[in-house]
Amino acid sequence: MRVLVTGATGYIGTRLVPRLHEQGYSVRCFARAAHRLDGRFPAEVEIVEGSIDESATLEKALADCDVAYYLVHSMSSTTEFADADRRAAKAFGAAAKKARLKLIVYLGGLGDSRDGLSTHLQSRHEVGDLLRKSGVPVIEFRAAQIVGSGSISFEMMRYLTERLPVMIAPRWVLTRCQPIGVRDVLSYLIGALSRPLENRTYQIGGATIETYHGMMLRYAAMRGLRRRIFIVPFFTPKLSSYWVHLITPVPARLARPLIAGLYNEVVVRDGAAARDFPWIHPQTFEQALSLALDRSHSADRESTWFDAFAAQNPRGEFTGLREGMLVDRRQRIVRAPATRTAEIFSSLGGERGWLASDWLWRLRGWIDRIAGGSGLRRGRRSMKTLRVGDALDFWRVEAYDAGRMLRLRAEMLLPGRAWLQFETESLSSVRSTLVQTAFFEPRGLWGYLYWYAILPFHGIVFGRMIEEVVKAAERAP
Repeated sequence: MRVLVTGATGYIGTRLVPRLHEQGYSVRCFARAAHRLDGRFPAEVEIVEGSIDESATLEKALADCDVAYYLVHSMSSTTEFADADRRAAKAFGAAAKKARLKLIVYLGGLGDSRDGLSTHLQSRHEVGDLLRKSGVPVIEFRAAQIVGSGSISFEMMRYLTERLPVMIAPRWVLTRCQPIGVRDVLSYLIGALSRPLENRTYQIGGATIETYHGMMLRYAAMRGLRRRIFIVPFFTPKLSSYWVHLITPVPARLARPLIAGLYNEVVVRDGAAARDFPWIHPQTFEQALSLALDRSHSADRESTWFDAFAAQNPRGEFTGLREGMLVDRRQRIVRAPATRTAEIFSSLGGERGWLASDWLWRLRGWIDRIAGGSGLRRGRRSMKTLRVGDALDFWRVEAYDAGRMLRLRAEMLLPGRAWLQFETESLSSVRSTLVQTAFFEPRGLWGYLYWYAILPFHGIVFGRMIEEVVKAAERAP
């Protein structure tokens, strides 16, 4: 059976692909930027590049496939994301029908349409309806919050509980929900391949029904933290999103539609999933939380919520030096092999920091956070490995050649575009060169003013950083 996975760079897709491959399925991934999947999956996994709303690339991706997982969705605080999801679902459904696809498996959102769902949850339901209208059988799973290391709902709860001994919380923390562990979600998605080819909608959830208030206190107890939560009536979704933006790594534009959906009760009211998937025994919230905590404190995670999101204002990738580009380049000879030098600069960011002037990096992160940017709190997915597309504090890995080169694209708010690049080359078995380059492409007068305003700090930040990378490489055995 040949299986197509859309949204393969996302939180669920990244975890689903290797599990399908392990079970013997022939897997093909469909991604807007194929290079972001380089080295992420086994070599046998096929990758097709294209956009979900381009019929030509969709036809190529769906050719000879039996089943497709539809894991694509937009996220925004405006209604524009619903229009984008609507267009994508219609295009995909039409292409799937033309390709004579046997089944579409779709992961949507839990909630009763009679309860006045948020725009976000309404859109999730509408996508399922549009896929079914294509005439291709659809198995739709509707889930509430997914509990797993790196999931957006888990990270929101983790940061709020870890950072705030006393919380002033809105009324939605008393809303009932039925969170589900990410492992159980993956089990349902894979289990769909053994079901009859017919339209079915399954409500899936964990073994326990919770409130957000209870989940945060349960998290605090598991971490040995004493926390007090006071509930007030005047927090709107917009105000709550700004608070979440300030305290957690989740930006307000993503937090707002999620928070609006938290006012809706999301519990399983149909036992069809338990009947048709009897081998799946969903975890309790505490079990899923315990696993998520274990993984979140490990040095390596499979995926995180920010894997799927490109720059807040993406403006294209690095295409080399161009007229008007400003450059800060520094070069050193390192008394260490090139592979060791590369190990050091590839480990920067996250908990390790940037080896020098960390207080300035944190200050820049706070300024960016207050201005509405991502700040430094995203950290990095793994302290051991890097891959193209990984977020790294307020950078994103744009190009990576293990042992030789790393290029980061800035995702902080800037009057222009910026990159930070490290390159190393072997001179002998015990010596190498290190070139560290900061590129800035200013946008108008403000861009030039910004560059020259921070120029005095370059010696402190970039100058000290390259020296510390050299020292760390030379200290190694």
